[in-house]
Amino acid sequence: MFTGLIEDVGRLVKLERRGTSALLAVSTAIPADGFSLGDSVAVNGVCLTVVNIQGGNLAFDVSPETLDKSSLGGLTTGAKVNLERALRLSDRLGGHIVTGHIDCLATISGRREESGNIIFNFSLSREQLRFIVPKGSVAIDGISLTVNSVSADSFSVNIIPHTAAMTTLHQRHPGDRVNIETDIIGKYVERLLGRSPGEASSGITLETLMRSGFA
Repeated sequence: MFTGLIEDVGRLVKLERRGTSALLAVSTAIPADGFSLGDSVAVNGVCLTVVNIQGGNLAFDVSPETLDKSSLGGLTTGAKVNLERALRLSDRLGGHIVTGHIDCLATISGRREESGNIIFNFSLSREQLRFIVPKGSVAIDGISLTVNSVSADSFSVNIIPHTAAMTTLHQRHPGDRVNIETDIIGKYVERLLGRSPGEASSGITLETLMRSGFA
């Protein structure tokens, strides 16, 4: 579990393809004693398990599903990546609840600067946009952000100077693809309502609420 508050911007050392899987290695300024084998680390928002530690380099196994659902497979040597270690129960929840399980990729459709801030627009499928709400939370490449607005096929966020400086977002431009994790609370609510794609409504409905005296 993560908060979406980035601890370090690391650098991709290598992405070694191994059939349909891969081995990914990144360098980080976080001291090596801050990691142990088996630790969970979010790399651009993707929860990965540390399988090797060599000095300031961390290695992770990447599954075929992760390569398919995220942007990790398209990274090149030297690429900058957002890094966050797993949340401890004693930590402040400064962002929002982030699982590190990517829902989809979005494409940057617009970027403009206003009073030192960067305003991004992201194109997203309607299937995923139903989980995006104005002033709600979304994780973009692992960064916890507040949604500004939502349209029929896109949403926007405002990036303050501090967030731009401490993450990879200042390097992002129209056409780039980013990892999206929508709010887990919305996904659970939809599941309880029985509205999963291709599934008949069998959960909580207006009729069941009325029958239970909630009208």
